[in-house]
Amino acid sequence: MASHPAAAPLLPWRTGLAYGGLAAPLAFVSLPLYVNLPYHYASVAGAPLAGLGAVLLATRAFDALVDPAIGRQADRLLRRGMRPAWWAAALASLLMVLGFWALWHPPRGAQAAMLGWLACSLLVCTLAYSFVTIVHQAWGTRWGGQPAWRARVTAWREGATLGGVLLASVLPAWLGLDATSAVLALGLALGLVGLYRLKAPVTLPQQATADTSRISPWADAGFRRLLAVFMVNGVAAAIPATLLPFFVADRLQVPGMQPLLLLCFFGAAALGLPLWVKAVSRWGLAPSWRAGMLASVLAFGFTPWLGTGDGLAFAVICLASGLALGADLALPGALLTGVIHESGQGGQGEGRYLGWWTCATKLNLALAAGLALPLLSVAGYRSGSTDPAGLQALAWAYGGLPCLLKLAAAGLLWRAERLHSSWRHT
Repeated sequence: MASHPAAAPLLPWRTGLAYGGLAAPLAFVSLPLYVNLPYHYASVAGAPLAGLGAVLLATRAFDALVDPAIGRQADRLLRRGMRPAWWAAALASLLMVLGFWALWHPPRGAQAAMLGWLACSLLVCTLAYSFVTIVHQAWGTRWGGQPAWRARVTAWREGATLGGVLLASVLPAWLGLDATSAVLALGLALGLVGLYRLKAPVTLPQQATADTSRISPWADAGFRRLLAVFMVNGVAAAIPATLLPFFVADRLQVPGMQPLLLLCFFGAAALGLPLWVKAVSRWGLAPSWRAGMLASVLAFGFTPWLGTGDGLAFAVICLASGLALGADLALPGALLTGVIHESGQGGQGEGRYLGWWTCATKLNLALAAGLALPLLSVAGYRSGSTDPAGLQALAWAYGGLPCLLKLAAAGLLWRAERLHSSWRHT
């Protein structure tokens, strides 16, 4: 495979599928896990809500903070070659499956034993997930290449992630949790086989004579600026994800439409990925991502004015904002690849960069909940409430606050690309 050809090549679909396929089963351990897990332990296993919330918060925080160390370990393995890293990822995948299966089979009886089982199995599952995710992303990052090529690599990975999220959202209801665990195991096996059969990532230019493997990503101004944009934009995207059940049930009063709305949103995002990849060839990475942010604001900005029974109107908004979401999925990772290679860390420090990147991804969800929920409480909203003032506060928190944060992220990105002209290259 050509590494960085003169004219940005098309990514062969077999290569894209072989690389991106692993992201589909990995998605089982992201958002769907945290959707199904609280209900299973609270409603099926009978765990106390307070203890359940404390365990989930503590494990998520520990998992996020450990990611940079996992990234450094991934770098050590990757410097020994892609095959040792692959075998380590295969072992981690086995641990992930065992942890995932154990999550749904807690011991009955004492609540302390149940919560302890939850904490241990969740940590095994999520830490293994973090390692495999970082190795997988580093594999694609090592390809480097022109902006359009990088966007295509990221789009294949994120497209597979969307497919995995949708599949993991319906499988527990269709086939049960044990069958979902089996599908996860099969998906990881197939994804790892596809990754193993790929050619090694491109040989990087031999230009650096000094070992820069110990340089911190935080010393890279480009990375700091990109991470700031990524986090502000990520919180903007995570707030609607956190508040969606409340908005649909209390503001729109159409709780039965939630699965359809999610399908509209994520389905449109998948369809939008090729469009944003094409946009990169015309406008460049940063301008295309900024256009996606502004398109999202234009679509989502109508949300605060929706009211009871406006489910169909909101479905249209979900379709439009889902198309814009494709930019958030495909382009930040492509920009990160460029930042890593421009810093001279390509082939040496991908794991350290991606460790902080995945840490930020997880913190976005925590920050969204920590920002939006207290604001709603202060504004007088309560779940199940019919108070007009509380419902209006919910509408503005759900639709207005993310738009303001999106505009702030677009402004930060515009400033950053003035300082990093390569971010605008096509």
